Amino acid sequence: MLVSIIDTAMIGRLDHSEVALAAMGLGVLATWTLTSFFSSLATGTHVLVARRYGQGKHTAAGIVLNNSLALSLLLGLAFGFIGYYYAYQFIGFFSSDDRVARAAAEYIKFRSLGLPFFLLAVSYRGFFFGIGHTKVFMFSAIVSYFFNIVFNYLLIFGVWGFPRMGLAGAGLAASIGMFLGLIFFILVTFLPVYRKKYKYYDMIVVGIKHILPVIRIALPVSFQNILILFGFLVFVAIAGIFGTLQQAATQVVITALFLSFMPCFGFGIATQTLVGNALGDNAPKEAYRYGVETAKIATIFTLCLGALFTAFPGAILSVITTNREVVTVARPLLMLAGIAQIAYGSGIILANGLQAAGATVFVMFLEVITHWIVFLPLAYFLGTRFGIFGAWMALPIYILAYSTMAWIRFRSGSWMEMKV
Repeated sequence: MLVSIIDTAMIGRLDHSEVALAAMGLGVLATWTLTSFFSSLATGTHVLVARRYGQGKHTAAGIVLNNSLALSLLLGLAFGFIGYYYAYQFIGFFSSDDRVARAAAEYIKFRSLGLPFFLLAVSYRGFFFGIGHTKVFMFSAIVSYFFNIVFNYLLIFGVWGFPRMGLAGAGLAASIGMFLGLIFFILVTFLPVYRKKYKYYDMIVVGIKHILPVIRIALPVSFQNILILFGFLVFVAIAGIFGTLQQAATQVVITALFLSFMPCFGFGIATQTLVGNALGDNAPKEAYRYGVETAKIATIFTLCLGALFTAFPGAILSVITTNREVVTVARPLLMLAGIAQIAYGSGIILANGLQAAGATVFVMFLEVITHWIVFLPLAYFLGTRFGIFGAWMALPIYILAYSTMAWIRFRSGSWMEMKV
């Protein structure tokens, strides 16, 4: 999340930053839509490894990793090629300003180069999440994002002999960071403490019968992820109806809002691991308690962050961009979003708990209903009547609907008997 803010802050200091920020909004959401579709491989790997770990089947957990890696490599190469060569044709549909579309396409092209590295790291991430060693991912992220930030500075502004690439430089820097993060994961997997226990390199077993369970769990999550981010991409496009300045302000607020969302996703990962391990150990009541208690913690976090957003919107926005016109438009939007996101933490946590049990199809339909039937139509309807603030008024309605439906399903307990 910190890297996302630094990315936006650096781009926000370029000349004509309103064009670059609007392009970044489209480029980031487009690449996140693609990477999120396939990053669900981490969820499929995570859920299966967590259940096998809870059952004490360590070699079976290693087999899950092997098959996830094979699938990630194939998908990463195929879609990295598509993203590099067809970026402009795709992103042109979402921008009425050709300058914005061309800048966003350059960003997407260079981000696509790193897609194979990203997806292989996703498989390793799901494995280490499943066995509860989330620190491995944390250190990999530190390596990846440290070099991402360094190369951001070098390539965006063209210092120390590097070319001045602007927004495209941010895309290339992200790909370099992805590659180095993957190298860290690979080095860790050769440590005897992991290799001897899980035997993923000693007995490589890859086949359709092992890949299908990963796909079965991951595919609904893929559609859920792409529907969320593609939906936000449409939302940014709706904001563009009101002008490039409003579109740039929307991107800045979304960046700040993900301060709340991303840590909640971290709590969700903890929930998936703990719920999956508990179900594998045949302790459904313990799994339920993990979900409820983590939801409480996440709500406390979003409450504190919501207070910060509403009390100091100008200070937060000034970190992301120095464009005063953008900050002026974004300030009331951030205050509204800060209040709305308070209820989102518990919804994310319980949805992750349901996914850990295997109820990924339910969570997918939950997102379809609340995002595409509630959020986006309301955003367009209210936006055409009340402007950009009206479009953002749809956010709290969407969040309340999502979190309420997740609570109802989780409290029913029907997910406790599901098999994966």
